[in-house]
Amino acid sequence: MKKKIISGILAVLIGSMLIGCGAKAENTTQKINNDKLNITVSIYPLKEFAEKIGGDKVDVTCLVPDNMEPHDYEPKARDFEELTKSKAFIYNGFGMETWVDQVNEIIKEKNVIIVDSSNGIEARKEESAVDPHIWLSLKNAEIQCENIKKTLIQLDEKNRDYYEENYNKFKEELESLYDEYKPKFELLSKKNFITGHAAFGYLCRDFGLTQKSVENLFAEGEPTPKQLEDLVNFCKEDNIKTVFSESLASPKVSETLAKEVQAEVIPIYTLEAKEDGKNYIDAMRYNLDEIYRCLSEN
Repeated sequence: MKKKIISGILAVLIGSMLIGCGAKAENTTQKINNDKLNITVSIYPLKEFAEKIGGDKVDVTCLVPDNMEPHDYEPKARDFEELTKSKAFIYNGFGMETWVDQVNEIIKEKNVIIVDSSNGIEARKEESAVDPHIWLSLKNAEIQCENIKKTLIQLDEKNRDYYEENYNKFKEELESLYDEYKPKFELLSKKNFITGHAAFGYLCRDFGLTQKSVENLFAEGEPTPKQLEDLVNFCKEDNIKTVFSESLASPKVSETLAKEVQAEVIPIYTLEAKEDGKNYIDAMRYNLDEIYRCLSEN
């Protein structure tokens, strides 16, 4: 009888210890998760850059939802609530986020570091407007990533080497892709291509190319009959057989133009949102492949 009582007491004690250990493990896990840096970014490409550099040391939240055109986004009250919990707010800059001043005003006294990822990038203008699509340049992406890396180190100095290593690995990928395509484009005699909206100016600057677009920098409005006529003549004179179209811009005018000049409509990625499950490097490689193929056509 005593053995049974002792056995029962031991079972209760062991059970209590296991529960206690379980609770302790759960609390430890919670602490580990809480140790991650909470970072908020404005648009998708910055989310991928921050995750590449931050690895398992950061939790990254993106304000603009998937499959939404960033130019159309307006922050909601719940977005501000999430922002105040972040250690840093990183935005693209160059006017991409028309609402950024409103956001910065609200969080400026909340101990949130505000970072403009365009710092150090030379702006280009198109029709008097600053082009905000800086991430579509591999060279600009390096600068944006460096600004993100510096921010993470400022917030988490003890993991400096970790962030430096991740940044350098991603920088190597960016430079490798650039070095692969730079000489290929230099050998081409044709340098002009047609896009749905004027998002690829910085990519063109990287590789000595020229884009002609159906819609403007912000994918607004449709071309006038005269502008459309000029595009048709341009396509015929340059023997252009491809018209690129972006998923977040209206395809109708691109399709009308392609039909008029007997060209093919080909999708291209602006990376304003994640598309077709492709990461940044895969999507940029696809873009460069398709642009090169288009310019190589006889």
